This record gives sequence, structure tokens and C-alpha cells, in this order.
Amino acid sequence: MGTANIQVSETPLVLYTLRRADDALILGHRLSEWCGHAPMLEEDMALSNIALDLIGQARELYSYAAKVEGKDNDEDKLAYLRDVRQYRNLLLVEQPNGDFARTMVRQFFYAAFADLYWRAMMASSDPTLAAIAAKSEKESAYHVRHSSEWIVRLGDGTEESHRRAQGAIDDLWAYTGEMFAVDDSERGLIDAGIAIDPATLKSRWLTTVTGIINEATLLLPKSDWMQQGGRTGRHSEHLGHLLSELQSTQRTFPGLTW
Repeated sequence: MGTANIQVSETPLVLYTLRRADDALILGHRLSEWCGHAPMLEEDMALSNIALDLIGQARELYSYAAKVEGKDNDEDKLAYLRDVRQYRNLLLVEQPNGDFARTMVRQFFYAAFADLYWRAMMASSDPTLAAIAAKSEKESAYHVRHSSEWIVRLGDGTEESHRRAQGAIDDLWAYTGEMFAVDDSERGLIDAGIAIDPATLKSRWLTTVTGIINEATLLLPKSDWMQQGGRTGRHSEHLGHLLSELQSTQRTFPGLTW
């Protein structure tokens, strides 16, 4: 017998929190797929630890979303018992790992944003979000440093690593614009001082990204056309396959605890 999807009352604050939780959970799961497959043991451990950081962020955010909603949902239900259209993560984080260069480019684009985002959110008027931000910023600072070092090594390495890194940039660039988009639901939270306007981070993000890409002897695409949809539940075909694996145990054995 299948397990029914939960229903979530998506008030602006619940939705806002779920969006950030989904980003962290989905990217954390993607990075966990490298466990045992990274190019060296040290990197296997590094990617696993970054994945754990992200999943830890997701847990805190899901728990807070459940508290704000005030129903019978908890972090496990929010992570494992929603349908694909109920997830509100960025399209960028659900993209497949591909090769190591593609994973690092995806990680760098996201981490460079997350580091700025969490630092700004430390000033949120919501004390819980501000506390989560203070903890997450320390982690994201390492994430962006780790991924940026790999971008330089890959781009300024061999002809093959340069080609793969450039191909990943070209493919993933169109997913970066969604990080800075704001809808009416978030606008009210921004006006109330609970959330920050991600558009104000774009110039600093671009400065960081451009500096690393130039150092790596790589090029950013000139196109400004960007993919949208993840924040409203319109995803690529990849998320459904990811969730079928992520949710398999909870769907098969509902309510199972360790």
C-alpha cells in the first residue's frame, strides 16, 4: 500500500523556510551520491562532510517550518512524505552530478551564493532563522573555499580537466539566476525584515564567481537567459528520480525509526 503525501499549509514563512530546507536537502543528497566514488579518499570524506553540513541545515529548517505550521508534520514527514511538486528547491541543486568537474561547478555556484545569503540572514528579525544562519554561514564559508579551489585546479589543469570544467559552466549557468528571484510571498517577509532580498547579493556573488573563473582560465557564458520553476514546484525530470531513492525507505516502511 502506498503512503499518502502529507499536506502542508504554506504560509509565507513556512514556504520560505521550506524552500531553503529543500535546497540543502537535495544538494546534500546529490553530494552523498559521491560517497565511495570520489577521485581520492580525502575528497570522498570532504564531500561527505559537506553533504552532512547541508543535511544538518535542512533538519533545522524543516523543524522550524513544522513548528511555524503548527500541525502534526515534523522534519521527517516534510523531507520524505511530500510529492515532487511540493518541493521548492532551486533547479540548480537537483541537477545530476555528472563528472567531478560538473559537481564542483554546481557546488561553487551554489556555495558562493549560500555564503553571502547566510551571512546576510544573520541580521534577520526572526531569531530562529538568524541562529540557523549564524551556524550555516560558518559551514558555507568552507564550502565556497573548497569548491573554488577545485575550480581553479580543474580549469588551470590539464586540457581535459579544463574542457570538462568549461562544459559544466556552460551547462549550469542558466540555473543560477533563480537564486536571486523573489516572488510576492517572499517580498512581504523582506519588507518585515524576516528575509533578505537575494537580488542585493547578486553583484557580490558575480564578483566572487568572476574572480575564480578568471583565475581558472575559464569563461562565463554571455547569455542572460535563465531557467525558472523550482521555487513554484516545476522541476526538471531529475528530481523525481532523486526522490524515489531518497524516500524509498520511508515510503516502504512508514513511520520507521532507527
